[in-house]
Amino acid sequence: MEYTYQKIGPYKYDCNSCPTRCDGKSKLNYIFENDVAVSEKIEREIIEYINRKNNYKATNSSKSGYPDIEIIDNNNEICYFFEIKFQRRTFMLVSKLLPESNLIPSETIALNLSDLIRYFEIKERVKVPIFLIWGLAERPCIDKNQNILYFHQEIDKLKDIYTIYEAKRRFRRRSGTGDVVDGVHKGVVVNYHFSLNELLQGIPKI
Repeated sequence: MEYTYQKIGPYKYDCNSCPTRCDGKSKLNYIFENDVAVSEKIEREIIEYINRKNNYKATNSSKSGYPDIEIIDNNNEICYFFEIKFQRRTFMLVSKLLPESNLIPSETIALNLSDLIRYFEIKERVKVPIFLIWGLAERPCIDKNQNILYFHQEIDKLKDIYTIYEAKRRFRRRSGTGDVVDGVHKGVVVNYHFSLNELLQGIPKI
């Protein structure tokens, strides 16, 4: 795995100056299908990009519950997994509700806790690097033009952070509009949180 990144700096953004504050957008209105649709679009683009390079082959995961993308080498062996997440809003009350988390809103991202634990277990079982990739958009605290910016980290690094903070970064939110799709609750209500400063900017280079 070849990296071409620099460690990002702190996002000490003043949310009071934001023209599109995240707390003004959500109000328990979590549109599950919208974010999933963007995640799937990003997933397709990453697969196409990797396959154009001819060094590796990328496909959708062949196993239920595994990360979204398998990266296969010339020996037809899986050498990496990529999991894609897309988020628009941040956790505006993170400092208040999780005071020991060492997080502030403008640098906070979230992940379904059950997914996180499952990826820990998969990594232990298959011994293949698993990279989580977050695409963030519509957040001027990250990019004033509100483009999609990418951040990633390997699951072992996230496990180290999880071990340090444990429940201090876990939060269960109330269900809201958009969580239920065709009668099935699909929205994430128990999240684990990380700082962008614990991640690396961009998509992993292979």
